[in-house]
Amino acid sequence: MGLLSVAPASLAEPVAVHPDARGVQSVEVILDSYSYTPDHLVVEAGRPVVLILRNSSFLVPHNLVLADPHAGFRLRQEVAAGESARVVFTPGKKGVFTFYCDKKLLFLPSHREQGMEGRLEVR
Repeated sequence: MGLLSVAPASLAEPVAVHPDARGVQSVEVILDSYSYTPDHLVVEAGRPVVLILRNSSFLVPHNLVLADPHAGFRLRQEVAAGESARVVFTPGKKGVFTFYCDKKLLFLPSHREQGMEGRLEVR
């Protein structure tokens, strides 16, 4: 399976995730200090998507939440500091959907409130 890895410099540009020979769309997403890299993914509806989530933080846990009941998204993946995790799903509905980190320390803004969110564009 082909894996696309993107450096932090491309935050503003959408990243088109192309299917490999088996039709699987795979991309590595770095979770860091209140950001995802890349933070705008473009995928095709009806094809499997594999997100390889890598938390580059040394101490701070993060997650990826993609919850849109109308589109059938109910994804939540925790990623401990310095760890990786994998999310596999097949988007069935076209549109633009927001994913985010809902981690929060007591009395501080959530990671999402500090800018840790991105977009999944399904075409």
